[in-house]
Amino acid sequence: MGRLDGKVAVITGATSGIGLRTAEVFVAEGARIVVAGRRAAEGEALAKRLGAACLFRQTDVTVEEQMQALIGVAVERFGRIDCLFNNAGGPAQTGGIEGLDAARFDAAMATLVKSVMLGMKHAAPHMKKQGSGSIINNGSIAGRLAGFSSSVVYGAAKAAVIHLTRCVAMELGESGVRVNSISPGAIATGIFGKALGLSVDAAEKTPDVMREVYKTAQPIPRAGVPDDIAYAAVFLASDESTFINGHDLVVDGAITGGRNWTQQQQGYVALRKMFNDKAG
Repeated sequence: MGRLDGKVAVITGATSGIGLRTAEVFVAEGARIVVAGRRAAEGEALAKRLGAACLFRQTDVTVEEQMQALIGVAVERFGRIDCLFNNAGGPAQTGGIEGLDAARFDAAMATLVKSVMLGMKHAAPHMKKQGSGSIINNGSIAGRLAGFSSSVVYGAAKAAVIHLTRCVAMELGESGVRVNSISPGAIATGIFGKALGLSVDAAEKTPDVMREVYKTAQPIPRAGVPDDIAYAAVFLASDESTFINGHDLVVDGAITGGRNWTQQQQGYVALRKMFNDKAG
């Protein structure tokens, strides 16, 4: 028996990384899903591989009509919608405030924030009618603390997602609909390569590099992987979390917890040596 037996979910940004792995795990846990992405070939291949429990719809998440249609497909095909995972995203312009391009700023906000609003807007009526539902928005530790993204725009956008989640949770919770966010830490996906200007194909080959780079960044001695977020999403989509609402679930191996213990202790050793050298 799966943890999501009988559930119907919509997952955006499902053609790679976290979204793709979440789609796989949701189906394995018994859900029927509608997955969305911009790349038709990858989306259709995923749906074919996952079988009758999965339907792909090519979607630009920044266009309201397409997001409305995406939610509608789930309801028409499977009769309801129990979970929406607003996972679609992408990198934003890097660099300091003085070099930001207004058009690129607007485009990033549309992808990272507007899409989340649109998904919630069009899922809400169906979930309220059912008297139940779980909306999960993909945040980031970069939205909680400065300095965790190469882009100040990305950090600001994710902060908006986290707070928008809380605001909508207070509204929809009264109708039995839960709204939460997940804030990943250093998860080894292609988004880092995309942020640094690599092509999509090249970026999708970088997770192994990221696993090596981030294996000591947090107390847990490995980088995060898409499974870490996928199973967090399973929990929030399942009936195991029916009293959790308006919460930002941080999945970061404690990278935002403070200084790593060993690093801190090594600092004290170095400081003691400096004191002893000066006293001698």
